[in-house]
Amino acid sequence: MSMNLLVKNIGKIVGIDESGRVSVAGKDMGDVAMLENAWLRTDGERISDYGTMENLTPADGCEVIDAEDGWLFPSFCDSHTHIVYAGSREQEFLDKINGLSYEEIAKRGGGILNSADRLHDTSEEELYRQAMERIDEIVSMGTGLVEIKSGYGLTIEDELKILRVIRRIKENAPLEVRATFLGAHAVGRAYKGRQGEYVEHVCNDMIPAVAKEGLADFVDVFCDRGFFTVEETAKIIETGAKYGLRAKIHANELAISGGVEVGVEHKALSVDHLESMGDEQIDALKGSDTMPTMLPGCAFFLGIGYPPARRMIDAGLAVALASDYNPGTAPSGNMRFVMSLASIKMKMTPAEALNAATMNSACAMGESKNYGSITRGKVANFYITKPLPSLAYMPYAHQTPIIREIVLKGKHIKK
Repeated sequence: MSMNLLVKNIGKIVGIDESGRVSVAGKDMGDVAMLENAWLRTDGERISDYGTMENLTPADGCEVIDAEDGWLFPSFCDSHTHIVYAGSREQEFLDKINGLSYEEIAKRGGGILNSADRLHDTSEEELYRQAMERIDEIVSMGTGLVEIKSGYGLTIEDELKILRVIRRIKENAPLEVRATFLGAHAVGRAYKGRQGEYVEHVCNDMIPAVAKEGLADFVDVFCDRGFFTVEETAKIIETGAKYGLRAKIHANELAISGGVEVGVEHKALSVDHLESMGDEQIDALKGSDTMPTMLPGCAFFLGIGYPPARRMIDAGLAVALASDYNPGTAPSGNMRFVMSLASIKMKMTPAEALNAATMNSACAMGESKNYGSITRGKVANFYITKPLPSLAYMPYAHQTPIIREIVLKGKHIKK
């Protein structure tokens, strides 16, 4: 039960948006509206009002938080994670240091199949325990809405096991959760050398089983060199659509794969990764409702090129940022570090990076009407920092602990 809150003496409220838009595109990404010397009120789970301290009227019966001149930000929205997994994969980290590529490690039985083997041998209870540790970690770093994918099962039983764990997280975690079915993350071991048959299995058996239990919001496919083809991706997306699952696609991490175009054609909510992008892919995204989502934590960890964020924003696109939190290629859910990488490696301004990690990443989950900005009527998901010298300080001093208070769904969870 959320009680009403009053936050007073806020140095700056950051990320105010009363425009009613669902995403921020192109030049507009460079603007973040702020209000100085402010207060904010909640009504149950929602933001009810805000204003400047000279106009604050007293209120009875609500919890009061004194921000002590700290800044108030909308919670991060992380639209691409794989945080239900078993154990860790630091052996592959050593393999990478010793010169093996991601694809070579996968060929040796590492990568996604390694995680699938481990997950198979791990109980649902233990998976939930490990995942909740990661949930607590990302909440403490400012995330308030997260998408979690399956994809480390690759059999019906194990994919359902992951999705049931995600459902349990949804029911018990303080943040908002969206679930994605990613049976087509790789070809399951039992189908080695029979990729076409595995795709049929995903479409004919897995998707109906997932839909029957109502376990997923979205369907995803790893459409890339060495993984699933454009035709296979289209087939899986079309099957998902019949069961009410909207697509979110892994595309163009390892090569220009056609994943962007097939995503746009089938009205995918987002196409994610995009380390390999040409002008044609940028043109394909123009005028579509598909959100290009970049995962710079993955490029950082793998030591590969970063997505061309500047070209995409300069072309007028909206872009989102997400963590890709997973055991193989991005073992971190720190969205502030993701913002920092966006600024350092992709030359996004702090304002652009903040819009990409809040409003636009909420849009990549179809949730920006309720999340991603400080807006009257939106869910009260925000955190309060220490006093900051500027917005740029946030990605600049990316490891300095700055969060003092966290409010999710109107509930004060860190005091």
